[in-house]
Amino acid sequence: MEWLWWVLIFFGVGGFTKAADTARTALRTRHERKLELLETERAERAALEAASKPPQPICGCTHHLAKHDKQGKCHEAVETPVSWDAEKKPTSYELRQCNCQQYVGPQPLTTFYAEDLTDLA
Repeated sequence: MEWLWWVLIFFGVGGFTKAADTARTALRTRHERKLELLETERAERAALEAASKPPQPICGCTHHLAKHDKQGKCHEAVETPVSWDAEKKPTSYELRQCNCQQYVGPQPLTTFYAEDLTDLA
């Protein structure tokens, strides 16, 4: 019967509240770490997918190599400002041909088909 007094004293001084707060904090920390782990795994998957793709030949004008001819002239239309306000901010735009000079970057490798060297039969 003496242990009953100890239980009453424990609850009376807020021992249960402290235990509940500790458990709640531990669960919150566990949840945050789990979310961080899931985000890390998602970022890792995205990085692996990006690593398996070949590099895209993008010009400095942000257009693809397919938009350029053999001389390096870009054939994509871009919006260029034609009038400005007093604060030198563009107020109207006009479509014009991109005037970049030349694509610089990795040249895409051509794809070849090769027969297997070993005979499985």
